[in-house]
Amino acid sequence: MEELDAEPPVMVVPGADPSSRQLCFAWGPAEVLLCETRFDRTGRSPASRVFVVRKDQDIYIHTLRKLFNESHGIFIGLQRSEEELAGKSRKSHLVQVSKNYRSVIRACMEDMHQAVSILSAMELIWNLCEILFVEAAAAGPLLLRLLDWVRLHVCDVDNMVREVLSSEDPSKHELFWNVVDVFVLQGRMDEARHLLSKEASANPTSVNMYRILDDLMKKMPVPSLNNTQTLTEMELKWQHWHEECQRYLQDGTFASNSHTESICKILLGDEDAILEKKELMTTWYHFLVTRLLYSHPTVKPMELRFYAQSSMDLFLGGECSPEPLDTILMAAFEFEIHQVIKECSIALSNWWFVAHLTDLLDHCKLLQSHNLYFGSNMREFLLLEYASGLFSHHSLWQLGVDYFDHCPEYGRVYLELHIERIPLNTEQKALKVLRICEQRQMHEQVRSICKIMAMKALRNNRLGSALSWSIRAKDAAFATLISDRFLKDYCERGSFSDLDLIDNLGPSMLLSDRLTFLGKYREFHRLYGEKRFSEAARLLLMLMTAHIAPCSFWMTLLTDALPLLEQKEVIFSAEQTYELMRCLEDLTAGKSEKQKFQDDNVETMKVEMLRLALARNLARVIVKEGTLEGS
Repeated sequence: MEELDAEPPVMVVPGADPSSRQLCFAWGPAEVLLCETRFDRTGRSPASRVFVVRKDQDIYIHTLRKLFNESHGIFIGLQRSEEELAGKSRKSHLVQVSKNYRSVIRACMEDMHQAVSILSAMELIWNLCEILFVEAAAAGPLLLRLLDWVRLHVCDVDNMVREVLSSEDPSKHELFWNVVDVFVLQGRMDEARHLLSKEASANPTSVNMYRILDDLMKKMPVPSLNNTQTLTEMELKWQHWHEECQRYLQDGTFASNSHTESICKILLGDEDAILEKKELMTTWYHFLVTRLLYSHPTVKPMELRFYAQSSMDLFLGGECSPEPLDTILMAAFEFEIHQVIKECSIALSNWWFVAHLTDLLDHCKLLQSHNLYFGSNMREFLLLEYASGLFSHHSLWQLGVDYFDHCPEYGRVYLELHIERIPLNTEQKALKVLRICEQRQMHEQVRSICKIMAMKALRNNRLGSALSWSIRAKDAAFATLISDRFLKDYCERGSFSDLDLIDNLGPSMLLSDRLTFLGKYREFHRLYGEKRFSEAARLLLMLMTAHIAPCSFWMTLLTDALPLLEQKEVIFSAEQTYELMRCLEDLTAGKSEKQKFQDDNVETMKVEMLRLALARNLARVIVKEGTLEGS
């Protein structure tokens, strides 16, 4: 049976007062739109307000962008290297990936101050998960890793250590013994011995006592990372050393000095003596590691849960309840991976941590058996949530694309839904989104983007851009509409805009008949400008006889024929001239009497001029062709 979560905490929206105004809301992909209804509870209708509640506010913190950007590269590298690695090299690679993630967190901590506490908690949890799950340290090396973990993350005493060590005579400093105790509690024996040697030099009468303590600390057995000794050998050495410490304590060697006696008790793993230094350890997990160091240095991973629970109980002593961080760390020590992820999802303010940690653990083959009841697995669910949050940001959405790409079940669907909601504020952004869609064969989205941009360009009277977008969308109807606008502008101004685009349409002009006509009509003008009159005449006639040109444009085409008809050299043949005459008669015959009446004098004059020019040209052609036959 699925475990039920606790009731979620109530979120207070500043400015919204449900007791005085009725509220309504609508869910979005990454935020909630909350608005006041028209009437308040007294029946009046004052001005309403709208509130936007974002579920992943951290993505808007500028200094966290480094975390999102840097970790994105690590994530992509991990996905690409998955198939290349196996065996030991694979495990060492995954450990290195984990360390890379932690280094990014630490780098962000150095760059910011407000969110240091949350980032330090994230690194603390991640580091412990790295030791227990990714590296899966065995008995022996496990304790050494936990010692490094405590030394790295329990930093409350660092200022005190610096203060004592920087003083003229550290042994006379009031915090001297506190610093020695800290070094012993963290297993930093060499540093503790170095300080004690200063104290021994200042007290010649106690030199023998300090020498014995130094010898005990020097001989303390510690596990090895390189497996140079077996666990049995380690335990035997530790047992002999422990008995020696016990002997010196019982015979009163350190009785004359409470500080050295306390240190000897700590070396023996005396829980009461260790707990007396509670203020120096500050946390129950520091107490746990110190306790293991001096009472069970060869602890096995599966034994951690028992020591962790008892250490937290002893350290907190019922004085206060565990914090969310304590709950997360306890779940890790109990090897409850899914509980760790669940508690982190609840406690942390964004999805970055759980998404990347879960992905790493999934690559470690630790989450393979856990599928969620709605069809996805935990890794994909968290990556989808994280990427969805990125898509609500004006620039980080580009990172979200790659995360969706690596979600095989629902990533494509989420990407399609989110990419349609990206505001296309500029043409540069639209091209960026378009390139992403084209690379992934998202044809519907490509067409949608192109249509949107074409409409925007058309509204701003940027016909060249509008035509370019409509061609890219392969939208024949829209290309026809814009082509008509080009032709209309030409009729009004007598010249084309965006000549570079029209001159280089290439095969794209075949998208629609009107676009084909636009391209060919522009080609006619180019041929005419280059004084290639015969080619221009053939093309002009083809545009009319093939019925590519719209009927409304025939008069313009016939008018364009006038300069060719008036050339000194005969351009149109008799057959071509007859074709032009037929086109002119079809144009005038197709109009009703009412339309003819409404035609202005200019139009009537054009028709008469054309008839006259055609008649003259026909006469010239007949004379020319008759002359040729006679010769």
